[in-house]
Amino acid sequence: MKKFLTLTLLFSMLSLGVPAFAGTHGTNGQVSGRSVGAAALSLLIWPGLGQAVNDQSYSKNVTHALLGLTGVFRIWSCYDAFVDRQGGVWNNRI
Repeated sequence: MKKFLTLTLLFSMLSLGVPAFAGTHGTNGQVSGRSVGAAALSLLIWPGLGQAVNDQSYSKNVTHALLGLTGVFRIWSCYDAFVDRQGGVWNNRI
């Protein structure tokens, strides 16, 4: 059990940088009260909710929600909602 938890932690830490290498190029919007609330939703409740609050495309919302199953994607989704990053969908990924 200890070995399994150690490997899970190791892979989680290694996958933190994956969204940065995803090849997506979006433009940051403005940080506002709405984007701060959207970031809190993405971090605390579920990734994808913040993108929906920021009126992102359906494919981006679904992709964030599905990648939210990994657990570590919440941090990237929180940042993405916080800066209200428009676009950034690359072949319907992220």
